[in-house]
Amino acid sequence: MIIDTIDNLVNYVDLNPHFADVVAFLKDHDLKTLEPGRHDIKGDDVFVNIQVAAQRTKETCFLESHIEMIDIQIPISCEETYGYSPVDELPAAAYDAAKDMTIYDGVKPQEYVTLAPGMMVIFFPQDGHAPCIIDQPEIKKAIFKVKKI
Repeated sequence: MIIDTIDNLVNYVDLNPHFADVVAFLKDHDLKTLEPGRHDIKGDDVFVNIQVAAQRTKETCFLESHIEMIDIQIPISCEETYGYSPVDELPAAAYDAAKDMTIYDGVKPQEYVTLAPGMMVIFFPQDGHAPCIIDQPEIKKAIFKVKKI
């Protein structure tokens, strides 16, 4: 997991060449004005989902992880707290290949971190994460999905 500001994403392009596509997209698009839904950047290798997601709390959140894709999550409308646990410390759970998602029901995160708009978090396949923990009824956020190389 990496936590930083959006402006510093350029410093991480050596980790995955597709990160450069996200940097270019961010230079040309204002996340605040994008409509909810999927916006393709490089087909299924790089795209962004703009979501308006309902509030979760530390009690109602759930951990998830992905095998094929890296998440770059950016809160847009308000602060967002993310739960975190390393996948290798989580119990075995069913992987849904169609959604590239494993959900760890009933397992609470080990740690929490809060990001303000203008910040980003990068979740790699080894990072279990619980998003959308907010103190508002809903949040507008961007989730860039980047194919693991």
